[in-house]
Amino acid sequence: MKNTPVSTDIIRAKIKESGLDVVGKGSIREIVFLISEIEKASGVKFIRMEMGVPGLECSPIGINAEIEALQKGVASVYPPMEGLPALKQETAKFLKLFANAEFSPLGCIPTVGSMQASMAAIMVSNRCFEEKNTTLFIDPGFPVQKLQVKSLGLKQESFDIYNFRGEKLWSKLEGYLQKGNISSILYSNPNNPSWVCLTEKELQIIGELANKYSIIAIEDLAYFAMDFRQKIGTPGKAPFQPSVRQFTDNCIVLVSGSKVFSYAGQRIGIMAIPDNLFKRRFENLKVYFGTNEFGHSVIYGSLYGLSAGTSHSAQYAMAAMLKAANEGKYKFIDEVKEYGIRAKIMKQLFTDNGFMIVYDQDEDRPLADGFYFTIGYPGFTGSQLMEELIYYGISSIALDITGSEKEGLRACVSMFQLNQADELARRLKLFREHH
Repeated sequence: MKNTPVSTDIIRAKIKESGLDVVGKGSIREIVFLISEIEKASGVKFIRMEMGVPGLECSPIGINAEIEALQKGVASVYPPMEGLPALKQETAKFLKLFANAEFSPLGCIPTVGSMQASMAAIMVSNRCFEEKNTTLFIDPGFPVQKLQVKSLGLKQESFDIYNFRGEKLWSKLEGYLQKGNISSILYSNPNNPSWVCLTEKELQIIGELANKYSIIAIEDLAYFAMDFRQKIGTPGKAPFQPSVRQFTDNCIVLVSGSKVFSYAGQRIGIMAIPDNLFKRRFENLKVYFGTNEFGHSVIYGSLYGLSAGTSHSAQYAMAAMLKAANEGKYKFIDEVKEYGIRAKIMKQLFTDNGFMIVYDQDEDRPLADGFYFTIGYPGFTGSQLMEELIYYGISSIALDITGSEKEGLRACVSMFQLNQADELARRLKLFREHH
């Protein structure tokens, strides 16, 4: 029997207790719980790469603003459903200054994390037309968003973008849209889990097809401006975060406070809807929300039904961080560049020990170093590799659950500390010796 860093008996017992038939098919949170249980039972600290938890301290700008708001008594007052005026205004400015994207404060709506924003966007987008009840995912993608569609009783289709970059994306997308059942296209940029970054040309294709087929592009910018190959981060100056908003009014842009501001614990995000879509009327919406206006359906239909508002104090925090960024006082991108440094080191350690990077190119450019990367190993499926690495004290998720057609794993860099590099190298070397 191979001598691995973590006890085989403990791992097998905990897997059995978990109830997971195939560990590699487990959800992210199920894997988090499983690894935590193995750590407690074995006493071995894992190299944890399974969950995208911010690994940096959050800004004192947000903390101080939230404390001040709480001291003024906002905790006893329901927040306005449409959001604090200051937050709406700073969001519109932020998207203009850093993405060159036009939104009015009207359509900038706070949500309980961008996960709630995607839930609301899916819920309303799929009810605009009776015959359009299907969300098309550009995969690989965040598994929970597919769970949202499923839990709402709606339909979904998907394809892996790997072989359909650039001009090829047009014909691939149109093949789905021509059927007439697609209501929305959902994707993240940079992409979770592959860290693929869609180009301006690809976003133009999505935008033009959204116009042609009257569908809604739901653009998840959870990792806003984190393509570190570009020097995004100076207010009002190029380069900007690429966005489909440049090419269509038929879009909803999701912004998260969790990653770029490391404000994950307070669950604060924003959905931004262009005025033309916000005010657009769809008769089928009346059946579900009592109104035919899109924006009204989002705020007083879906969001009201989901949580009746977003944390009052967290809105003050988000508004303060956005304001500081807009004024050039908060260099938020400088802080999160740490993730790129970690990714570069980790990728080198894996490839030095026989692993390959699964998603490695953005068309003709090497992929950026960022919050995630993907790895594979000869002779292993993603699920097999994910489970085998547990015995070596390394946790991740299999690409299977993200809609990827590739075999491999998603590795998140956020919980990795640079002082763990030697230990990761030791465990990977041992894995290679055994395989």
